[in-house]
Amino acid sequence: MSRSARLLQLLDTLRRARQPQTGPQLAQDLGISLRTLYRDIATLRGQGADILGDPGLGFEMRPGFLLPPLMFNADELEALLLGAQWASRQADPQLASAAQAAMERICTALPLELRIAVDTSGLLVPSHEGPPQPETWQAALRRAIRAEHKVVLHYEDQHGQLTQRTVWPFAMAYFERARVLSAWCELRQGFRHFRADRVQDLQDLGLRYPDTRQQLITRWLAETGYSLD
Repeated sequence: MSRSARLLQLLDTLRRARQPQTGPQLAQDLGISLRTLYRDIATLRGQGADILGDPGLGFEMRPGFLLPPLMFNADELEALLLGAQWASRQADPQLASAAQAAMERICTALPLELRIAVDTSGLLVPSHEGPPQPETWQAALRRAIRAEHKVVLHYEDQHGQLTQRTVWPFAMAYFERARVLSAWCELRQGFRHFRADRVQDLQDLGLRYPDTRQQLITRWLAETGYSLD
């Protein structure tokens, strides 16, 4: 295993761990010596990884650390490129701009060979008919999902009737020709799905809904039988 691959594996192990991991356990899991482990942790800290702990106490990584772009391999970079291209066509302008900025930030840190490979990639995300136009409220809805806020939807149902719903949004699916919001509806006292193109207006109430987003997703998956795999 190359050193870069080993460092990436160590990062993934720390990121997924739910509690501090001891040095000997990490070394055994990775198949390396304890001395090599301590050296790798020092290297990752030097690259900006916020790894807490010391020998004898265990190690854990605080959330929010972005993997160094130099550690992406060619397949991973192509996957990121395709994802960024797709987001630029399907998402709202703010998210599309963020996807482009993220790729540019990654590319500036790449060695020249990989940077050229990304710039000249033959992988494309064509759109024959053009993607659906993003709704003006879409960025506000993404922020509400992230903050776990209640929102008021002014919604036109399939029969053309206008209704007002207070919902707890927790997910939004980006299909090729439509976007669908998943939320708990206070009016119906159950999970409902709302087509984005039928939402006439949206108001973020700035109030946290009582359950967490994770709890809502877990219940929604159990009730609907969907899978996020």
